[in-house]
Amino acid sequence: MGGSMKDVQSKVELDNLRESGAPVILHFWASWCEASKHMDTVFSHLSTDFPHTHFLRVEAEEQPEISEAYSVSAVPYFVFFKDGNVVDKLEGADPSGLANKVAKVAGSINPGEPAAPASLGMAAGPAILETVKELAKENGSSQMGNQVQLDLSDALKGRLQQLVNSRPIMLFMKGSPEEPKCGFSRKVVDILRDEKVKFGTFDILLDNEVREGLKKFSNWPTFPQLYCKGELLGGCDIAIAMHESGELKEVFRDHGVDAAGTEPGTGGISESTGLSVTLTSRLESLINLSPVMLFMKGKPDEPKCGFSRKVVEILRQEKVDFESFDILTDNEVRQGLKVHSNWSSYPQLYIRGELIGGSDIVLEMQKSGELEKVLTEKGIIKKESLEDRLKSLITSSPVMLFMKGTPDAPRCGFSSKVVNALKEEGVTFGSFDILTDEEVRQGLKVFSNWPTFPQLYYKGELIGGCDIVMELRSSGELKATLSE
Repeated sequence: MGGSMKDVQSKVELDNLRESGAPVILHFWASWCEASKHMDTVFSHLSTDFPHTHFLRVEAEEQPEISEAYSVSAVPYFVFFKDGNVVDKLEGADPSGLANKVAKVAGSINPGEPAAPASLGMAAGPAILETVKELAKENGSSQMGNQVQLDLSDALKGRLQQLVNSRPIMLFMKGSPEEPKCGFSRKVVDILRDEKVKFGTFDILLDNEVREGLKKFSNWPTFPQLYCKGELLGGCDIAIAMHESGELKEVFRDHGVDAAGTEPGTGGISESTGLSVTLTSRLESLINLSPVMLFMKGKPDEPKCGFSRKVVEILRQEKVDFESFDILTDNEVRQGLKVHSNWSSYPQLYIRGELIGGSDIVLEMQKSGELEKVLTEKGIIKKESLEDRLKSLITSSPVMLFMKGTPDAPRCGFSSKVVNALKEEGVTFGSFDILTDEEVRQGLKVFSNWPTFPQLYYKGELIGGCDIVMELRSSGELKATLSE
């Protein structure tokens, strides 16, 4: 290429260049993005320094096929190829990072050796330093990558929560619906219009605090972000997939948003369900599969919707065991349960076979303490963590001895010595035989940071092992220590 850049016009053209075997650096950019323009200057200088490498530019919004193939969701964005394969990626305006990665792919420096732009000895050096300064000036910070390091304050969290909940359907996008500033935002706007729903929007380009804060708030690093009733559905790719499968329309309907954007009343389903005896029996068996049963989209470790994720989080916070059923894997159960329970949306939470409700109800019950009360009334015992169990055992008696065997039948000489010392001092104590419970035995070593047994505790505090107890007894301090 002789030190020049080339604008790629098609995926076929890109594939041909990529398969040539030469190193390829691909820059996804947008005309409206100032950071892209700055990085383009660096990109151009680097192309002079590495004449045997293909430096290719792709206007992300004009070439959606290429952008989607490499999961581009923000610009500037760089993809690095070697021997026809993707070997690295870079997102954001990071001139020195770009220079380092280019040099590695082009083979001028050894992998693992960082390349400081000022010392690369390249034509790009001055341009890199100048771009660093320009970007720092624009960002009002010396940090690169268009990133604002935020610890979300309570005020910002409150503001973001208010924005997310400001409309039943809320889209955080680049630009406005009438003038989207990126192709991905435009696609989601088109999808929502096609779904014929009303929606609110927020232009994240106008408020960097919201832009960066929302990434952490939602744990979603890119835009656009689509929310329904305060819950994140996802970005462009997810919105497209849900729209094409009909899932998006169903989510809106399930959560009370109709085609007019209003929130209709809860409609009942005819009592003449028409469900077969076989299906009814199967549904009842599933509902009673576990004392706490959640019908959700996805699995607890991989929820497929924000509402399901929320209920999973609540159940985990309540420390209860529960089983789940992924209604996306069985349409007969999915549709049948709506009729059987007279509840038209998911997730659905059941306790002892009784429908509690969906995400909104479960959330409200947790906030009010009603959920904990219902779980207790239904005899659902909270899972006790090992740490909780150890704390409970340690404080079960003012003086507590963890030993091998029992006071009447010690199973090791050290345990026997401590038992005799306590008895001779007239100390009343509780005991636990660590030989009967390996989880407690190993857990207590870590919890107390004490590797051996016996272990003697007083009012929840570790006194020590056999040697320390013997020393306290010899000095006449044992009884006083255990009665302070």
